[in-house]
Amino acid sequence: MAEIRASFFIECEELLEALQDGLQTMYDGAQDDETVNIVFRAVHSIKGGAGAFGLDTLVGFAHQFETVLDEVRSGTLAADTDVLKLFFQCGDVLADLVRESRDALPHDTSVSAPVLADLAALLGDKGTEEEEELEFQPMGLSLALPGLDIAETGADDSQDLLACEPSWTIHFTPHAVLFSSGNEPLFLFKGLRDLGPMEAVCQVNDLPALADLDTGASHLTWVISLTTSEGEGAIREAFEFVDGLCDLEIEQDTPTLPELATLPDLPALPDLPDLPSLNDDTGSGESPDAAPVPDMEMPAAPDTAAAPDPAPQTVAAPPAKAAPAKSETPAPAQKTAAPSPRATVRVDLDRIDRLVNLVGEIVINQAMLTQSVEEAGLAPNSAVRTGLEEFLQLTRDIQESVMMIRAQPVKSLFQRMSRIVRESSAGIGKDVRLRTEGENTEVDKTVIERLADPLTHMIRNAVDHGLESTEERTAAGKSAEGNVYLTAMHRSGRVVIEVADDGDGINREKVRKIAEEKGLIAPDLPLSDGDIDNLLFLPGFSTADEVSNLSGRGVGMDVVRSSIQALGGRISITSERGKGTTFSISLPLTLAVLDGMVVRVAGETLVVPLNSILETLALTREEIREFGPETHVVKIRDSFVPLLDLGAELGYRRPLDDYSGGVVLLIAQEDSSRAAVVVDAIEDQRQVVIKGLQDSYGRVPGIAAATILGDGQIALILDPVDLITQASGRTRNPHTIVSKAG
Repeated sequence: MAEIRASFFIECEELLEALQDGLQTMYDGAQDDETVNIVFRAVHSIKGGAGAFGLDTLVGFAHQFETVLDEVRSGTLAADTDVLKLFFQCGDVLADLVRESRDALPHDTSVSAPVLADLAALLGDKGTEEEEELEFQPMGLSLALPGLDIAETGADDSQDLLACEPSWTIHFTPHAVLFSSGNEPLFLFKGLRDLGPMEAVCQVNDLPALADLDTGASHLTWVISLTTSEGEGAIREAFEFVDGLCDLEIEQDTPTLPELATLPDLPALPDLPDLPSLNDDTGSGESPDAAPVPDMEMPAAPDTAAAPDPAPQTVAAPPAKAAPAKSETPAPAQKTAAPSPRATVRVDLDRIDRLVNLVGEIVINQAMLTQSVEEAGLAPNSAVRTGLEEFLQLTRDIQESVMMIRAQPVKSLFQRMSRIVRESSAGIGKDVRLRTEGENTEVDKTVIERLADPLTHMIRNAVDHGLESTEERTAAGKSAEGNVYLTAMHRSGRVVIEVADDGDGINREKVRKIAEEKGLIAPDLPLSDGDIDNLLFLPGFSTADEVSNLSGRGVGMDVVRSSIQALGGRISITSERGKGTTFSISLPLTLAVLDGMVVRVAGETLVVPLNSILETLALTREEIREFGPETHVVKIRDSFVPLLDLGAELGYRRPLDDYSGGVVLLIAQEDSSRAAVVVDAIEDQRQVVIKGLQDSYGRVPGIAAATILGDGQIALILDPVDLITQASGRTRNPHTIVSKAG
């Protein structure tokens, strides 16, 4: 039972995601029937599963939400902007109730009570009536049952029957999986009731004794009588949600004209001796007393009866068409042959983590094997070398496949941010809309989980600080509704997530003044626009004029930067006054394996991520230029790039006297700027397993992680962009300069 319960809550996450997608689609203007049905189906499934586990609070709220959604589905209630905003709140409360039910937490009724009151206000008196209508009671079937003798109903009833709409008999036998998936026959019957008057009887003939009862099996069958002018397709559509989860038989019961022509109560016609002489005028060869007619010699009968035959044929034709009508009924059943959704398997994350670690060990062993083969001096075209290359490719394919298992779309994270926007904007009285793009961008699951807090801070800052008030936006000629943009994309082997707003931008004069007042910077310190923007990341800095629920305590953006750096990522700011601000987060796709270039500096082996290297080149004396007393720049294709000595920056040695002939890695930064990093030699390009250093050593500037090489040696993995940002840029030894001056 615990496993089934856990599966239910996993399914709830998927259903809540579908609910949010559907509501967002409706909010964007697409309110077609299918979208409304998706939303209704998600709430209905959560309610059904919660009822199976006795989660009464969740069931009660979901039922009220479902009732209002049914009014929208039937066209009784219009889903305007205000209604949809209420539905979003209902989705948030529903998610809270699911989480509280899963974790056995108490529910705060002060959160759900106002939402329930708003739902009740939309329903008016319909809510009570709906509850009464949902209570189906078993009762006998009406005259529409098969085998009913029409003569017993009386002449008046027969006239009513002839004038009534077609009636149908439906045999509905649910399978056990129908109940385990959270569906309820009650709501299927309600859908049928919308087509016309109906009556239902539950048959319990197959119900075993209580001692032999299997609670996981299905023993019930319903026989339903329905009177409707709709066709069989409409009836099958009511059972569309449980297609393939039940046995369904639909038969039409309305008597046809041939049945009326053979009713036993019709009086017998008197003998007409001159009947044969009237054949050409009446063509009435169908009367009960016309049996002797075939014995008469009338060779021309087929020809002479050709003209008057249509009348008798209209009576005799329906039986011939009745059979094809039944043979055509499989047409709606073709839905069962439609391709089913792709099968999925739920696996514990611990098992996947274990698999990732094992793949990492395979990568390390493969590197060790490669180095051993190289040291053995085997020929490049030997069988061992060839097999090793195939093993290398197989290892890479396995690693990529395992990484794809861990990768997940950022969609769930973005949906959580939608709620943050709604709650933050409501708290400060702003009308804000979140617009997302790239929701299907896949990132390592660990990255997604650890991004939630940083993104929450950034979204709240965008709503509170970035966007102006409604009055200010209107005065500036902007729309009254502010926009926050959340975007995800892949770029250069990394994932980039941007949080942008269309607000007023960063007031740099105010930022600088606050930083000086708080003593964070020295007065009159020369700062560029980028330097001023980065002041927002200083601990204790806040531009809020007063403390509120969202901001003003000086805690936020410094935590954001620390969290992003802990993931091996970087964050940058771009802002334009009057147009808005954009925060860009750059993160590695995975925290397990990366492609790197192995370099050697001052006798130490280091790994530089391959996706950050634009190109490599050898320096010549003509390309090096002095820039100031302690720095150099390199001329690369008519542009100058700052030169950095990696050994000096990491403290392995002093700057060199001459860099000509050295090897340079041209590194690209997030803002498209470049830097030339000098190394002693490039040894190899290989795939390495990332081993974190945060838990043991904390954050080390310029160092992202460590790895184990093929010979068992531990090598540091560099964070080139952070290294360049923190670099001193010193490429000349001051003592050397003094001695030359002397």
